This record gives sequence, structure tokens and C-alpha cells, in this order.
Amino acid sequence: MKRSTFFILSIAGLYGAVLHAAAWSVNNFLMTGPKAYLTYSSSVAAGAHSGMEECKFQFGWERWNCPESALQLSTHNRLRSATRETSFVHAISSAGVMYTLTRNCSMGDFESCGCDDSRNGRVGGRGWVWGGCSDNVEFGERISKLFVDALETGHDTRALINLHNNEVGRLAVKTTMKRACKCHGVSGSCSIQTCWLQLAEFREIGNYLKIKYDQAHKLEMDKRRMRAGNSADSRGATAETFHHVHATELVFLEDSPDYCTRNASLGHHGTEGRECLQTGKNLSQWEKRSCRRLCTECGLRVEERRTEVVASCNCKFHWCCTVRCEQCRQLVAKHFCARRDAAAAPPNHIKRRNRGHKR
Repeated sequence: MKRSTFFILSIAGLYGAVLHAAAWSVNNFLMTGPKAYLTYSSSVAAGAHSGMEECKFQFGWERWNCPESALQLSTHNRLRSATRETSFVHAISSAGVMYTLTRNCSMGDFESCGCDDSRNGRVGGRGWVWGGCSDNVEFGERISKLFVDALETGHDTRALINLHNNEVGRLAVKTTMKRACKCHGVSGSCSIQTCWLQLAEFREIGNYLKIKYDQAHKLEMDKRRMRAGNSADSRGATAETFHHVHATELVFLEDSPDYCTRNASLGHHGTEGRECLQTGKNLSQWEKRSCRRLCTECGLRVEERRTEVVASCNCKFHWCCTVRCEQCRQLVAKHFCARRDAAAAPPNHIKRRNRGHKR
């Protein structure tokens, strides 16, 4: 499995024990629930990995591009980050774990899990009834909670925010499920249909959570009451704030930093050296504006570099049954963000337009 930096905490044992804070790979993902659930640990690791891969896809052409350090839940000053980006990371990783557990259950990978047939035989709507083999999301939700939520050992506002965003990810898996149906009747008349629920493609879940990210709500906390630490007054302030938060709404506590510039202590690499898109087929408007967003608005210039690409070409089919191709070399123009020359450096008053949650 491809290695990728993941959570800084892993918990093992009956209820888990906090290990020394350090980045670790998906390969080394340790179980966080009871030992009876060890059989699910490989699916949890695969789900966490797929969540991070989807994160990288969703933010591929933005200033914050879901770097390797994205799931390191500690920052400088010994405080864990609670930004808009962190909310997405928690949601997509939680969704990935639940999704993979559910899918593997449906594929028969677990002896203790099977289809959800709890509604079979009931009338679902006009002309159709519940039947077939629905994906068992209740199982996926239950087991994923044991693993993912156990990583959150804090008892402060940030802990509640993380747990809330974990739940948003799990709800996204349920919300995006599709109804599939099979017709029954004489001569294919489809007089009645048997229907079941199945998981959507994970990309659709990623798209759904990306919209939630754009609409994420910043929590305004009473700083005076929060300074009381874990006192009843502090818990009261937190409870009042969460009372108005919708279950499907991503929330965050802190404004995002300036992702244009490098900040080693926060694990941000800045946009210098990043590739951007200027030309190409089927590019979205967001992708076409990537050079402006990543380079010029961050005080950098766009540099074109010619790169030699080797690809198969002039392929021919030979009877029977092989395809033989030639290896062709082609110069391809790519664009990158580069530092401006000192003589051409922009004045200090250039605006980076990094307000709000611009990535």
C-alpha cells in the first residue's frame, strides 16, 4: 500500500492508549477499538488512505493542497489546528473509513457482516418494494466510530469540533447512497420493482463534502468563558455554541493561515514551485485560473518549463493477439510558480487576496 503520513496518534489495546505524538503511515495504522475488531484494521487503513487521496484530488489546484502533514493534529504552541481545512480532513477520512468497511462487508470479506435486509418486504413507494442486498452502512458506521473517534482523546472545544466533523463525514456516506432497482413482471412489464440501497462512488462523497467545506461555519466562542478551561462555565459556553450547529454542517474555530507562504512549523509549503494549468482540454474555469490563484495572487510569477515526455504511440494490433507500440518522445510545456527576480519584485502593498477561506 502506498505510504502516506496520517494521524499523529494511534491507540492500541482494549480501549486504547495514547502513543508518543509522531507522524505515521497508513501502513502502520494500529487498531483503536477492542481487540475483537483487529480483523477490520486493514480496511480501516485502506479507508483512511482513500480519504486522503480524495482530499488531494479535491484540493489539487488550490493553495492548500492537502499536504502530507494534513492529518497531523498538533501545531506550534502545542495547540491542535481547528481550521476550515482541518474540518474537511476529519470528514473525508472518517467517510473513507466508513465507506471501505461498508463496501468490504457487502463483498463478503467479514464473517460477522452481511447485507442489510432489515426493510426487505416493506413497500417503499408506488410500484416498488424493498428487497435485494442493501449495503450495510449501519455496520460501517458502528465500526468506523470505534476506530476514528477513539483517536480524539481531548475534552475541549477542539475535540468536540473534530468529533462533530467526523460525524459529518459519516452522514455524507449515508446521504449520497443510491437506490438501485430490478424489474419484475410478465414479459418484462416491470409491474413491480425490488429496490435496495447501495453506496455512491467515493468521488461523489468527496464532491459533497467539498461543498460542505465551502459552506463551513466558523464557531464564535465566548473567549472569557472559554478561558475557564474545562470548568462547567467553559462546557456551558461550548454546549450553547453547538446547539445551533446542524448535524451535516462542517464547523471550524480558527481562520486559515496564509497558504501562499511557507511555514515549516505549521507544515505549509507555500505555493512556490507548484505546478499550475494554463492550457489544456476540458479544463474547468477553476483549473484555468490556477496560475493566477497559486502564482500571481501570491506574489510569484508563472514560469514555463519544457519537459520531455515519453509515451506509447503508433500502436498496431498483430494477429494473434498482441499490440505493439513505439516509444515517442515529445516536449510538453508545463507551468510553475517561481519567485520573481529582485529587480522585478512587486511592491509590498500587493494584495494576495487570501481573505476568507481562499486556498
